[in-house]
Amino acid sequence: MAAQTPRPGSGQQGRKVLLAAPRGYCAGVDRAVDAVEQALEHYGAPIYVRKEIVHNKYVVEALSRRGAVFVSETDEVPEGARVVFSAHGVSPAVHEQAAARNLDTIDATCPLVTKVHKQAVRFAKGDYDIILVGHTGHEEVEGTQGEAPDHIQVVNGPHEVDQVTVRDPEKVVWISQTTLSVDETMETVRLLRERFPALTDPPGDDICYATQNRQAAVKEIAPQVDLMIVVGSGNSSNSVRLKEVALDAGAAASHRVDYAAEIDPAWLEGVQTVGLTSGASVPEILVREVIDRLAELGFTDVQEVRTATEKISFSLPKNLRADLKAAAGATGGQPLHGRRQPVADHTC
Repeated sequence: MAAQTPRPGSGQQGRKVLLAAPRGYCAGVDRAVDAVEQALEHYGAPIYVRKEIVHNKYVVEALSRRGAVFVSETDEVPEGARVVFSAHGVSPAVHEQAAARNLDTIDATCPLVTKVHKQAVRFAKGDYDIILVGHTGHEEVEGTQGEAPDHIQVVNGPHEVDQVTVRDPEKVVWISQTTLSVDETMETVRLLRERFPALTDPPGDDICYATQNRQAAVKEIAPQVDLMIVVGSGNSSNSVRLKEVALDAGAAASHRVDYAAEIDPAWLEGVQTVGLTSGASVPEILVREVIDRLAELGFTDVQEVRTATEKISFSLPKNLRADLKAAAGATGGQPLHGRRQPVADHTC
């Protein structure tokens, strides 16, 4: 598939699709889904999963059909059973609840989320007031806040900066949810710094590489399209942000869909160019189905616009990896590293 960026007025005719790259699965999502699939294959069903393993309807439904049982809280898991913690992470209290119920846990928390947890613990030990930029109620925010609840306050965006109170303006640090809008987060931090000039930055970017890359690709495409379609679920923070970023970057309209069937032909009236991307928890099969649907509606020219190439991958959780290796050694085979029966292809 071509990777060159189309130029407005380049003489290309007909209705076309500008397909963002990177898009879809990030390394943390791939690892989390892989962990559930490998657990089902190795240990057998049922495998319990606390919350949605990732925020995508298709993935959750596909894993449910294979024997994954999704629960809202740890106490819904039978004592002594095996449970996977989602990519969004959990608080220490959840780990304690699991231990009290003698659960065999597989922690599929994204390593980039774990990094933010460690930052929270570190700054709390230093007795900082920690401002967590994120969305109240999101599982990732709940897990991070649980690391140091007496030190962390959540700020949902620029509109809440005036409500922040701290003990010592000289000892304030900000950290963030990994799936936010980069621009909105930086605006929130700018306003926080106006109030607290000594505000300390986290040691590295908290917004994950995949979120940033997908937003950058949308920013590249948005000024060139009449409509941006984002494939992703409504509870997926990064997918919802992509829709917002598209509008802010100049797309005339933007819609989010879970499935191709949700595309309303009325959206395409008078449209010549459609931008297409997907959130970091979306398997590529859903994007391909949207491409097929758009082709049915007259958009047969698909041009990929690549703004970055991602090569990051994460290994499976340590205890699961050890069990797979032991099983492979016992049978003289090789340990499993990738998904043998994937929920869906997620490659370009």
